[in-house]
Amino acid sequence: MNGAESYYRATAPGERYSALAGRQEARICVIGAGFAGLATAMSLMEHGERDVVLLEAEQVGHGASGRNGGFVFGGYSLDEQALLATVGTEQGRRLYQLTLGAVEQIRRRIARYGIDCDATHGGIYLANWFDDPRVLDERQRFMQEHLGVEWQRVPAAEFAERARSTRYFGALYEENAFHFHPLKYAQGLASALQAGGVRVHEGSRVRAIAAQPRRAGAQGGAAAPGWRVSTADGEVLCDEVVVCCGGYIERLYPALAGAILPIATYVMVTEPLGERMPQALATNAAIYDTRFAFDYYRPLQDSRLLWGGRISIRSRSAQDVARLLYADMLKVYPQLAGTRVDYAWSGLMSYGRHKMPQLGRLPNGVWYGMGFGGHGVGPTSLAGDVLAAALLGELSKVEQFAAWGLPTTGGAAGLLAAQLTYWYYELRDWMRGKQP
Repeated sequence: MNGAESYYRATAPGERYSALAGRQEARICVIGAGFAGLATAMSLMEHGERDVVLLEAEQVGHGASGRNGGFVFGGYSLDEQALLATVGTEQGRRLYQLTLGAVEQIRRRIARYGIDCDATHGGIYLANWFDDPRVLDERQRFMQEHLGVEWQRVPAAEFAERARSTRYFGALYEENAFHFHPLKYAQGLASALQAGGVRVHEGSRVRAIAAQPRRAGAQGGAAAPGWRVSTADGEVLCDEVVVCCGGYIERLYPALAGAILPIATYVMVTEPLGERMPQALATNAAIYDTRFAFDYYRPLQDSRLLWGGRISIRSRSAQDVARLLYADMLKVYPQLAGTRVDYAWSGLMSYGRHKMPQLGRLPNGVWYGMGFGGHGVGPTSLAGDVLAAALLGELSKVEQFAAWGLPTTGGAAGLLAAQLTYWYYELRDWMRGKQP
């Protein structure tokens, strides 16, 4: 197995950006160069605000943004029924439509900035794992009646031809969805930001965020509030600070870290399949299934198959990840027995207790955007628009997410509860799949 961190990193080493050194001043400092931080800086730049510093502890896209499955589609980690149950049909539909807008925005940015990220516009299938047509019937009807979204029903025999697997019982097809190389997209955003005047710094782990008066007020009044963001070798004095750190926030800001669960998920990539690919997959669409503990996979442009799934409260070695996911793959594609796994990795996602994005401002004035685990590509782009609008004085967008807030996740006990919940639903999926 290749020793690189991931297939993505091996195929996209990317530009490097210097570490922060000395003192800089900026209107806004964004912490974290994952999708949420990049999208916030991008939305600010596109609205004319270029006095922005973006700080990344590791490399651009180091966390979940550069390790995920690469699915770009609508929705949140919180399922649509629960979303509407929380805020009502009208508001829930509005929030869901925002994620569809984010999918199109990602498409536009790929084109506008010439980002070569292996975008494959083949749609995404939701494949039915269970021999129960009501699973798809109810989902299709709900999406159409409550959200105005038309997903195409694909009968079992037809889907078996496309997916080259008899494991499924039909599917729903989301035509406007696509998939891509997430790290190349993140790197493309960073390059566009740097070219547009935003200052991007890697290797710049933030050690402290402290209130710091910025300048004297009008007619000699009190100094305006501001912030000092400190790293090992530099500091940024800014008017506003935005924390977008997700599962890798660690001890940076306890008021935020206590509101997320850092959950690991696993991904592997096979050797190039070449002429064998049509035996395993006769579509360029991505696929996931209807279980709580679902598989997700997609063909890559170099004829490899990327396969992901499972969640855990701990990361695993590449060898363990490969062993687990290889077994999962063979349950669906026994014809791939003997295929070599070239890459396998795990990474941390951030989940709020409510499974919705956490967007807002702490009472002390620190802005935040996190909690995108499980369904993050579209919502992180949306988050950038929401946070940028708030930073520029328009608060109506961020207020739409106030219903969820920052409930504590309970630390170690919360992690254990999350793992037990996952195992429960995994067992329930297994039992349901065994029913005649």
